[in-house]
Amino acid sequence: MKKLFKCTVCGYIHEGMQAPEVCPKCNLGKEKFVELTSEEAEKIYSSDRTNDIHSEIIVLANKIAKLAQEGIEINLDPKCVNGFEKAKNEAWTIKQRCKAELAGHMTNGKW
Repeated sequence: MKKLFKCTVCGYIHEGMQAPEVCPKCNLGKEKFVELTSEEAEKIYSSDRTNDIHSEIIVLANKIAKLAQEGIEINLDPKCVNGFEKAKNEAWTIKQRCKAELAGHMTNGKW
């Protein structure tokens, strides 16, 4: 069964039977890796999909903000522009909420 190993320098997580010879992120040796407990590994596996969802929402919020900006620039009429400005602001809030959640996941070992 594969195990998870964490680089104690950069935080990179490796999945395998043993730690890699060299960290793919910081290029330090395998002695910098520690094996994660089954509880720590379960947190990571359980949160994998939700982290992906948060990332996808961030991408979508960026697209909404870009489209809203285009609508603002067209400047058809004040009500229309107001709607686009609200959409752009709401997209920012959604993006920041997801970023905060991802940061919380990282702090709690769910990356």
